[in-house]
Amino acid sequence: MATKTYQPRLKGKYAEEIVPALQKQFQYTSSMQVPKLEKICLNQGIGDAVSDKKMIEAAVKEMTTITGQKAVATYSTKDISNFKLRKGVAIGVRVTLRGDKMYEFLDRLVAASLPRIRDFKGVNDKGFDGRGNYTLGVSEQIIFPEIDIDKVSKISGMDITFVTSADTDKEAHALLTEFGIPFKKKEK
Repeated sequence: MATKTYQPRLKGKYAEEIVPALQKQFQYTSSMQVPKLEKICLNQGIGDAVSDKKMIEAAVKEMTTITGQKAVATYSTKDISNFKLRKGVAIGVRVTLRGDKMYEFLDRLVAASLPRIRDFKGVNDKGFDGRGNYTLGVSEQIIFPEIDIDKVSKISGMDITFVTSADTDKEAHALLTEFGIPFKKKEK
């Protein structure tokens, strides 16, 4: 008897429901032509980190808690005197999710985090880049249930980029809609 191995809910949904739906919608001849989600990149810029080094440590800890994967600090590449910025100073945090962790994060984002945004009417569909990738801006990190609001020192936002294998924005939009990303309805 074969033992059942764990598979994220959205990974199974992609194989069983999304691939046939998109294959029918775009008349693909093969299931291999159907676009897929390749990775999710989270990026958080911490402008005040130039003066306070502890903010980067707190942001790395929060991002690691949110994603379940170790986040890394990003460093400036040049000096900018107007911003009191020196080359090599930590100014942000990022993490790239692939595989099962990516599907788990997407599931939590759609099911638990996005509905916690105040006055939420759907995400804007203007974040596509023309090559099938979508970037979503989140203004507060406290929408994630993993974050303890009492321990947050400063509320900061982040960018979440969905990298797909789709050739066009229309295909990427259809793929992300099938995954459950709630885009705003077009008003007529």
